[in-house]
Amino acid sequence: MVKSLHMNCSVVIPVYRGETTITALVERLAVELPKIAHSYEVILVNDSGPDFSWQRIQELTQRFPWVIGVNLMRNYGQHNATLCGVRLARYEITITMDDDLQHPPEEIHLLLTRLGEGYDVVYGVPRQLPQGFWRNQVTKYTKIVLANTMGISSVRNMSAFRAFRTDLRGAFAEFRSPNTILDVLLSWGTSRITAVVVDIRHAKNSNYNFVSLVRATLLVLTGYSTGPLRLASLVGLIMTLFGLAIFSYVLVTYFSAGSLPGFPFLASIIALFSGAQLFTLGIIGEYLAHMFDRSMGRPAYIIQETIGGGKS
Repeated sequence: MVKSLHMNCSVVIPVYRGETTITALVERLAVELPKIAHSYEVILVNDSGPDFSWQRIQELTQRFPWVIGVNLMRNYGQHNATLCGVRLARYEITITMDDDLQHPPEEIHLLLTRLGEGYDVVYGVPRQLPQGFWRNQVTKYTKIVLANTMGISSVRNMSAFRAFRTDLRGAFAEFRSPNTILDVLLSWGTSRITAVVVDIRHAKNSNYNFVSLVRATLLVLTGYSTGPLRLASLVGLIMTLFGLAIFSYVLVTYFSAGSLPGFPFLASIIALFSGAQLFTLGIIGEYLAHMFDRSMGRPAYIIQETIGGGKS
């Protein structure tokens, strides 16, 4: 049975270089939120961009009593800033979205309707990815990796436009790592995750480039999964079997032809095995790096200042 669409909502928006867009976004939220929520708040988390986003946020908290501004000490990254807002949310449903008008406030009701069907997390995904072909392919396979890491391979369409039950944060209340992927954290508390299709109205250039996506993929693989370690073990096993096969070939060649393969053959085998060893050491190094980061006790974020916070 579908519950009433009117739910108390906290909207969390990480802000980075959003000086020119967040005012319009909050004005549109001011129109839409009263239609779908009895009580609501908008938490704008300034991730210390190089523009005047914090000044715009201060102005918005003066105009709208339900806007809360949070200024972080430095730039921590989108997921860390979002995690900060999620932990500050007061209401039963949390909605996250980007600051660049890519996620239309007018379609939040689609996420809430699906949430009312019994799901705990609902993603709003575009009908068509807005970037170029190669960027879209990288994004697509990054999401596949993320979905499989979460153990929910059926939900491969994820985005920063999501609605979920706020009490899910209890599953990661003690999480303190500086390397944060919010989607994985949410999966620690539920497997009732789905997606709905939404229209992308407008998008500015993404702050994520190819290198950032590769880093995010490595973080997902080595920060929240033991899959790469198992892959390293598999590579080691394959190389061992291959080495035994080469050894057998050398013995057969020596006893049948009375000679051994030459230097090029030997050099290629050494290069092959050296590459496998370096590959395995690289995977182990990634895990050690994550362990080092966590052992240092670095926080996921530090709040410098919080303003606003009146009730709707």
